[in-house]
Amino acid sequence: MAVEETEPVIPELEREENLIAAARHIVKALGSNNNLTSDAKKILADLGSQLSSMSISNEKEEMKHVQGGEEDEKEEDVCSVEDRLGVIQEKIMRWEEDQSMIWDLGSEEASEYLNAANDARQLIEKLESLHLNKEDKEHKFLLRGYSVLQTAMARLEEEFRNLLIQNRQPFEPEYVSFRSSEEDAVDGNSIVSLGDESFEESLRRDSVSRASEEHIIDLVHPDVIPDLRCIANLLFASNYVQECSQAYTIVRRDALDECLFILEMERLSIEDVLRMEWGTLNSKVKRWIWAVKIFVRVYLASERWLSDQIFGEGEPLSVSCFVDASKASVLQLLNFGEAMSIGPHQPEKLFRILDMYEVLADLMPDIDALYSDEVGSCVKIECHEVLKRLGNCVRATFLEFGNAIASNASSTAFVGGGIHPLTRYVMNYLRTLTDYSETLNLLLKDQEEEDAILLSPDMSPGTEEDSRSQGSPGRVSSMALHFRSVASYLESNLEDKSMLYKETPLQHLFLMNNLHYMAEKVKGSELRLIYGDEWIRKRNWKFQQHAMKYERASWSSILNLLKDEGIHVPGTNSISKSLLKERLRSFYLGFEDVYRIQTAWLIPDVQLREDLRISTSLKVIQAYRTFVGRHNSHISDKHIKYTADDLENYLLDFFEGSQKWLQNPHRR
Repeated sequence: MAVEETEPVIPELEREENLIAAARHIVKALGSNNNLTSDAKKILADLGSQLSSMSISNEKEEMKHVQGGEEDEKEEDVCSVEDRLGVIQEKIMRWEEDQSMIWDLGSEEASEYLNAANDARQLIEKLESLHLNKEDKEHKFLLRGYSVLQTAMARLEEEFRNLLIQNRQPFEPEYVSFRSSEEDAVDGNSIVSLGDESFEESLRRDSVSRASEEHIIDLVHPDVIPDLRCIANLLFASNYVQECSQAYTIVRRDALDECLFILEMERLSIEDVLRMEWGTLNSKVKRWIWAVKIFVRVYLASERWLSDQIFGEGEPLSVSCFVDASKASVLQLLNFGEAMSIGPHQPEKLFRILDMYEVLADLMPDIDALYSDEVGSCVKIECHEVLKRLGNCVRATFLEFGNAIASNASSTAFVGGGIHPLTRYVMNYLRTLTDYSETLNLLLKDQEEEDAILLSPDMSPGTEEDSRSQGSPGRVSSMALHFRSVASYLESNLEDKSMLYKETPLQHLFLMNNLHYMAEKVKGSELRLIYGDEWIRKRNWKFQQHAMKYERASWSSILNLLKDEGIHVPGTNSISKSLLKERLRSFYLGFEDVYRIQTAWLIPDVQLREDLRISTSLKVIQAYRTFVGRHNSHISDKHIKYTADDLENYLLDFFEGSQKWLQNPHRR
């Protein structure tokens, strides 16, 4: 009988090993193709690592089968491990003699090194699974493997750091341009140092939009993100998480420090800020307001995105690396805000503090989202604390503003009786504050006080005025209450200042000018919505009363000279010519005296000046014409020093702020 030849049977495990070896060969061949994209090469590298893992898994399975087998099979397996470790070690150690960076030489070398490092890790896992004793021959291979892996991890950490540094993207120009505002600096030495134009110019709000959106930019070149992710994953798999995260944190912390440097956010201690001149500090606040929005919505948002790309979106390590990298920079910015909040509560600083409060409040949702996890709570809490301190500073500074008005004292009267600098400052200050109405209503709100204020007939005058101006019952806004208080402080202070004038008419002229200015400022601006029409009507009534009192104090005694009482010959109805001439002479002297004095007085508002001239003219000129006409037969032309037209023209010189003396064209 013929012997039937049979085909040798190849063990299943051997066939699988051969298939894996063939696949690894194909992967290596494909990886050497320089025309492949970076992503394709990384895919092949990952596939190679997985094939190596499968090979070692099979070896591990083999070793399980041979543990109870023949001694010669075990010896053969030990030799296989030793050979494999030798190949891995040779690949790893070859780069220890080369000072160049592996990733600088191309993807093929990088993939080969990653595969070798991964093979070392997997070989160690295989040996560790055997639960070796120190006496076992394989134990020395395990120790040797640890050494090789440690070398590889140190090298990968260095490569990881180098990739991050060398591939940092330059900051985009549109985010680092800032117009210097030094010329806008305010001299804050005096509460009354500013007039209308200079005040409005100096306190003009910055043009940085509060509605700017988050914008993500590439802080690291996107081509190297897959490499960074591969290295990070291998470091994590090899239990080198701390080393990787520390390397990342240091590099990115330095990058964010450089970002602040480019944004010109220098490190300033609280003492530095408190000692700084207001002109310089004002400019730095403007820059802070501009920079903090860009830093949070562009750079911090992009930093979080970068961390998520490398370590995995929302992964705990990604979050902790982002927080550790960014915390110092955020606290540096907040430190400036804190310094501003604890500085002197000078009224001229209120607008900048409000700007800082508003921009930080606007950014809080962004900050809360960036630091939403427990690990970032310290940053988030500090942001909220600084915001709270800035809010407290706003309240304290506004109250100090009111105190400064109430206590603003003068030792000499304001020349000419015009609009006092304090009045201009306060009204322009309040008008500028209307830009912050929403914020001020929030910060000035006192709930207990508001609950107690119900609009009723017996309420305070200010509140009643506000109620009527709004047209319907309800609660008075906190801002309206505080603004009305400030106006009351100002009116009271002006009353005190008016008493510095020796001439009673000038006291009333001064108050007329200033109350009219207050009413016009409210009527012609957003303040009208806060004070209301009733408040305006009451101030109009007040300044008109002072206009009437001015006329009475200035002209009553003079106009009394143009009355018939006392010019008759005693015991008769005849007019005494001598008394008539004396009355005229006294009238002319009185008019000349008023002319000399009141041409130096000032009514800045053109319409108000014209109205008071007309009102005065109607009374004085009409009385003069009537008197002269009634006694024309008793008065010769030589006693008429001024005609009615002369006097009317002279009245046009009043209130111009330039003193004049009459030169009588009819003097003989």
